[in-house]
Amino acid sequence: MKPPYDISPKIINLVASISEKIGEVNATYLNKQSPTLRKQNKIKTIHSSLQIEGNTLTQDQITALVENKRIIGPQKDILEVLNAIKVYEDLDRFNWVAEKSFLEAHRFMMQGLIPEAGKYRTRGVGIVQGSEVAHVAPPATNVPYLMKDLFAYLKKSEEILLIKSCVFHYEMEFIHPFLDGNGRMGRLWQTIILLQKYPVFEFLPFETLIGKTQAEYYKVLSLCDRVGNSTFFIEYMLDVIDQSLAELLRFNNRTITAHDRIDYFVKSGKKQFNRKDYMNVFKDISSATATRDLKKAVELHLIEKHGNDNKTYYLIKNS
Repeated sequence: MKPPYDISPKIINLVASISEKIGEVNATYLNKQSPTLRKQNKIKTIHSSLQIEGNTLTQDQITALVENKRIIGPQKDILEVLNAIKVYEDLDRFNWVAEKSFLEAHRFMMQGLIPEAGKYRTRGVGIVQGSEVAHVAPPATNVPYLMKDLFAYLKKSEEILLIKSCVFHYEMEFIHPFLDGNGRMGRLWQTIILLQKYPVFEFLPFETLIGKTQAEYYKVLSLCDRVGNSTFFIEYMLDVIDQSLAELLRFNNRTITAHDRIDYFVKSGKKQFNRKDYMNVFKDISSATATRDLKKAVELHLIEKHGNDNKTYYLIKNS
């Protein structure tokens, strides 16, 4: 059964904008960031997602934990981060359409924090904001059936992945299948869904923007509860993704080094190429920069140079 939502003009426009930006990300190498940038963005993701849930650790403290260093802080907050690090360091282990894998991710995320880690709740829950009850979740007896239906939608629906990821995020939050950890699981699983088609989401910290617009995040969730469909939440999340991609393109383009470009190109599978081929991949660099890159690659013994002047071509070594 398809969850209720409508495809609004805003959704159509945002999907087009996101698709265009993802194309630009792919064309400018940002879909394959350097290990350092990937690590930094993963830390941002963990920090933002857990900060929304009240975690007090700073990015510097999370960085220290990633590097296996000891820190001083609340033990619960430290354990939350250590659990999240284990999950985000190996997202490929999770099957996006498998409910069993979803429960396994919750077990890893909440291990040592609640006795019911990796298990659906067996009692009623509600979301309280301030002194008011913002949401009363469906009865616990309904949770297994509702989640089974939600994963059936995820697996069988022909809806585009961008929209499906948002629908899953909202519906999971509405069902509230766990006693704790629902928010971080909603954001995590949306990332895992998007990864099936868009590698950039492995390190795109859109949780940072959710954190900055946290009041709106909860307001839109409540609005969708009242109107009985997830259209407004889809619009909100697509806008967050669109803005996050724009920020990635605006700031991270400046950090790509010659070594990053060379490493990416060498692993691209092309056996023989010339400077023009190289520049067709990295469209934002000048011919002089391309020449310097290729000279460095020759010096590093990654490629071999053959011919001279306009007949120069290169061979990737060990290809």
